[in-house]
Amino acid sequence: MPKIKIDDALYDRVKKIAETAGYASADEFIVHIIERELSKVEAADDEQQVIERLRGLGYIE
Repeated sequence: MPKIKIDDALYDRVKKIAETAGYASADEFIVHIIERELSKVEAADDEQQVIERLRGLGYIE
């Protein structure tokens, strides 16, 4: 499994928030945050593709 390096101070902040939020570990919290952000980006990309298709079909200008 790939590993990433982050600053110790940032990891300490993540660990503290993960515990407060009820996550089993800091890693679980980090995975959740990354998945949530990726979903936002993917949704924005999907929305932009729909807009371009509608524009191409002449439904919007």
